[in-house]
Amino acid sequence: MGLISKKRKKSFFTTSEHQKTLHTNLEFTATEQYKLLRTNLEFTLPEDDICPIIGVTSSMRGEGKSTTAVNLSYVLAEKGKRVLLIDGDLRIPSVAKKMEIESSPGLTDLLMGKGAQIGDFQSAIISNWYILPSGSIPPNPSELLGSRRMEAILKDLKNKFDYIIIDLPPVNIVSDALSIANLISGMIVVIREDYTEKKELEHCFRQLKLSNVNVLGCVMNEAKSSNGSYGKYKKYKYYKYYQTPSKDRKA
Repeated sequence: MGLISKKRKKSFFTTSEHQKTLHTNLEFTATEQYKLLRTNLEFTLPEDDICPIIGVTSSMRGEGKSTTAVNLSYVLAEKGKRVLLIDGDLRIPSVAKKMEIESSPGLTDLLMGKGAQIGDFQSAIISNWYILPSGSIPPNPSELLGSRRMEAILKDLKNKFDYIIIDLPPVNIVSDALSIANLISGMIVVIREDYTEKKELEHCFRQLKLSNVNVLGCVMNEAKSSNGSYGKYKKYKYYKYYQTPSKDRKA
């Protein structure tokens, strides 16, 4: 796994299996690769961007984008940076479950002006690491992510953090990741070896290009290595989970 510059549904995993691929429980090889990703980002991002907002997405579901977003934000915070991780997947949020925290209040509460304070989301693991879960699932995720309210919130948060990492839905399934394109510094695309389909990846990059998304690079997840493996994920159907929520769905 590395950065190449420019160049609540039923879970299939137990909590312990999730934890093996997250922050402090990572294998040595995976930890070093995330640190390399952190270093490459520092060289890729513009020097004058005081708080880069980095989206993390993929072409398909199941490629490890959420795990990558969690671990990238963690290694940035570990270096002493003040970091905010946002679960911007407002359809199938997973960050709260991975981090074993409550999913509400969260991003949707901020967007709807319900009075949530960013200080409430400080991580118990590192004091300078903040984790903003999704909040209640809304009927209009794409519209919320691309709204003026979201723009205002991110503008305010940029004054409080050194990095903002946003976990976003897969590009090929819904338009959410593209709707926020003009509000972020760039996008990282997660690719899973022996899983990501070539046609899906090509379509993903066409969509990103048409939306003028600044692609910072790609992360190759579960790349084969003689030094051990990073995480184990099972293949499963994904399209049905990203259908547009019905209007009568509870928020």
